Amino acid sequence: MPNQLQHETSPYLLQHAHNPVEWYPWGEMALARATAENKPILLSIGYAACHWCHVMAHESFEDQETAALMNQHFINIKVDREERPDIDQIYMNAVIAMRGQGGWPLTAVLTPQGQPFFGGTYYPKEPRYGMPSFQQVLLSVAQAWETQKEQVYASAAELTQHITGGLVMAGEAGAINKALLGRALHSMGGRFDTRWGGFGPAPKFPQPMALEFLLRGAQATADDKLWHMLHHTLEMMARGGLYDQIGGGFTRYSTDAKWLVPHFEKMLYDNAQLARIYLHTWQATAEPLYERITRETLDYVLREMTDPSGGFYSSQDADSEGEEGKFYVWSLDELRDALGQEADLVSLYYDISLHGNWEGQSIPNMPRRPAEVAAMVRVPEAELVARINAAKQTLYARRAQRIWPGKDDKVLTAWNGLMLAALAEAGRVFNDAGYTEAAVRNAEFLYANLRTPHGRLYRTWKAGHSAKYNGYLEDYAFLADGLLALYQTTADERWFSWAQELAEHMLAHFADPDGGFFDTADDHEALIYRPKDVQDNATPSGNSVAATVLLQLNLYTGDSRYAHTAEAAIASMVEVMGQYPTGFGQWLNAATLLANPCREIAVVGDPTAADTQALLAQVWQGYQPYQVVAVGGGEQTAVPLLANRPQLNGRATAYVCRQFACQRPTADAAELHTQLMTNEG
Repeated sequence: MPNQLQHETSPYLLQHAHNPVEWYPWGEMALARATAENKPILLSIGYAACHWCHVMAHESFEDQETAALMNQHFINIKVDREERPDIDQIYMNAVIAMRGQGGWPLTAVLTPQGQPFFGGTYYPKEPRYGMPSFQQVLLSVAQAWETQKEQVYASAAELTQHITGGLVMAGEAGAINKALLGRALHSMGGRFDTRWGGFGPAPKFPQPMALEFLLRGAQATADDKLWHMLHHTLEMMARGGLYDQIGGGFTRYSTDAKWLVPHFEKMLYDNAQLARIYLHTWQATAEPLYERITRETLDYVLREMTDPSGGFYSSQDADSEGEEGKFYVWSLDELRDALGQEADLVSLYYDISLHGNWEGQSIPNMPRRPAEVAAMVRVPEAELVARINAAKQTLYARRAQRIWPGKDDKVLTAWNGLMLAALAEAGRVFNDAGYTEAAVRNAEFLYANLRTPHGRLYRTWKAGHSAKYNGYLEDYAFLADGLLALYQTTADERWFSWAQELAEHMLAHFADPDGGFFDTADDHEALIYRPKDVQDNATPSGNSVAATVLLQLNLYTGDSRYAHTAEAAIASMVEVMGQYPTGFGQWLNAATLLANPCREIAVVGDPTAADTQALLAQVWQGYQPYQVVAVGGGEQTAVPLLANRPQLNGRATAYVCRQFACQRPTADAAELHTQLMTNEG
């Protein structure tokens, strides 16, 4: 018989709907039963693409004997961490406080009132790896609850007080200047892997926010060492197994130092952020590799991760047919069967060998650059690349006949905001109508399906079901950032207006009087405390993106509320972002908007007219992180930067401003170019 998860929309929860465990979703029904029966809550948190979540499910949650213990002693609650990041953050903090580390699947035991007193991550069915079995854990915790209840409650209260005490911004306000940015860049240099690129030892994570900061530092200082760190990392990631050489897109992280062996799940947020840093670096350098990776990554999302209605799905599993990575790896025989005589060339190019490079199979990667392979086989590089591209299409078609990994097809507002920004920028930078149209379609979908009649946001949507869960800070901040990118691409003021509406909701419902923002709104469900996360992890923190959005809106509007709120939040993070740059990458990017003079550029004219486009071609040359651009105008404009700015002689006219003081308006593209060049730095 199915359990209470049968009514959920999360693919992760539905995977457990037929477990013999009497699972409940987080909600009043489960919490009330725990109180009525005076039973502890066993909370299990994971997500659909999590490999070890699947392992624990197969070993324990599908096991009748283990399920009987769980049902006898606990009220069992399953949570999808992607739907409920508030619950995940609270109890992950508790597990880290207890164990020194966390991860998923997360296993926590709570009092009926929700206070944690035991926690861990994956537990095996049988004792191994120095860990007790899950059944041993269950029996031990149940015995403690029955025989030491008073001590359990005291421990839970103490732990709750401990994790609640960390809800402050990081420290005293510090100076936001180029010295801070220099300290952070120096710290990154100390962690740089000179051989393989990236930062720190294995497992290796891509760190797109830190790479964005590195790009800004390299461009500002023209420091060859910084450029090398950036180029080497981007190239090695793009050539490694971290990147899907056949189908495009990035996997979650590399289990080794050289980017070869990935954890094979693919997440929407990784691909959105990585597409954007490769795009920005292409703007700065015109290196063809970066354009190729950007396009292939976006094309992968549009092809495999897009709902017909315009929303973007959350993830693809690491596993297929119960095996991690099976969908993505190749044997030499499979390659020869698919490609015939071309197999020898492709095997050399993609490192596919008889004995393999991982568990007897081969993960496609590029140990040599195309020019090196072309020299080895004595063909022109252009011919080599053409043959490889043809072979990739054949291999993709052959791979598509395999059993595909599972897909988490729920649509999350925050993650869609990240992809919206990447697509909107790519549409403008590449002058690619397909990317722009996909971005507009996504924004229209989000407005129709994830915005309430009062302008608030929902967190999640799935086809055939209504959107649900209150939006979190990151939903408002990430979407507002994507909308501002879309406005600058399309000049459609409805996207600017919606971004500003979201910012006003952030200020009204999420702001902390002590600085920054809470992750949940003031009318959110009451939990054991109101979470407030400031660290940038796999995704940026809601706080750091909120600060970024508010600084942009201040440039558009001159509204000092936006600037003061953002500056105070960033200033409180100065000490930690200087010391730990890879953990606070988006905070550093926000800080660059204060440490460097930013331009406000108004181009008054018909966005589609040739004279307007001629001016915009100057405005958007290269990588320009320190400017906002408004296009259009007229008496009814919703964008204050455009208000009361006339055209010169009926021609499209540009106003280049800094701190709301403007140079002489010009309708001449050459003069605008001169103004922009002399206005640098």
